[in-house]
Amino acid sequence: MPASPTDLFAFLDAHDIAHATVEHSATFTVEEGSDLKASMPGGHSKNLFMKDKDGTLVLISAWAESKLRLNQLHKLIGTRRLSFASAELMSDCLGVVPGSVTAFGLMNDKQNRVQFIADAALMGFDTVNFHPLVNTATTAISQADLRRFVELTGHSLKEVDFSTL
Repeated sequence: MPASPTDLFAFLDAHDIAHATVEHSATFTVEEGSDLKASMPGGHSKNLFMKDKDGTLVLISAWAESKLRLNQLHKLIGTRRLSFASAELMSDCLGVVPGSVTAFGLMNDKQNRVQFIADAALMGFDTVNFHPLVNTATTAISQADLRRFVELTGHSLKEVDFSTL
């Protein structure tokens, strides 16, 4: 069974990672969450779960305002050309469904199949915001604690400046 939001919060608490969560209506796009962004400080994220033809799996967490040239991303992150991964693969690896993709899904990737890429623009914020495994809430943590969380899940964080595309 994949981790639930309750499991995520227990994990954060067990590792002394401060977090604050706001519940809201389901949001499926960055635009749908625009009112929330106005009320929650920090960098809001957009998250993409992608794969290349060799089967490399990549989770990208970018600042919501960053412009991502999907046909050019592979050049910056060292993969072959990327496409969106299937909902089934997303569920298998990250334990989430489309619309709920989040860096917190790394806690469900026990086999370490997913590479994590973070946008330098997002990591420039003191506080970063992600869905807590569901798209009916947003959880804020410090970007330093995000780095710790990623490490605690056995992953590494590769920071990339997408503005160079």
